Amino acid sequence: MKTVAIIAHNGKKAEMVQFLNNHKEALQAKNIKLIATGTTGAKTESAGFEVEKLLSGPIGGDAQIASRIAEGKVDMVIFFRDPLDKHPHEPDIFMLMRLCDVHDIPLATNPASAKLLMKAF
Repeated sequence: MKTVAIIAHNGKKAEMVQFLNNHKEALQAKNIKLIATGTTGAKTESAGFEVEKLLSGPIGGDAQIASRIAEGKVDMVIFFRDPLDKHPHEPDIFMLMRLCDVHDIPLATNPASAKLLMKAF
C-alpha cells in the first residue's frame, strides 16, 4: 500500500476534492492510503474518501506530514497551494517541500502536475 499526503490551502480545498473525485477509481485500484491535514482531511472525508486526518496545517499538520516524509512513510505529496495568499505557517510549508526534495518524494502543487503524477504512480 502506498501513502499519499494531501494538503490544500483554504482557497484550494474544493479543487482538491474535485481532483480526488476525478481520480477515485485510480486511488482505489492502486490501493492508496490518504493522509491529510485537518480541514483538508475533513472535506475529503465528507466527500466519501477514507483518510487519516492529522492536525490542521497552521497548528502543526504540515510539520506532521513533513515528519512522516522524513521517516519514509509517505510516497507522494499532493499540495494545492494558494500562491496568492499569505500563510502564517510558511516555515512549515517550506520545510515540507524541502523534505520532499531531500527524500526524493514526488510533489505536485497544482492539478496538472498531480494528474501527471497519478498516471505515473
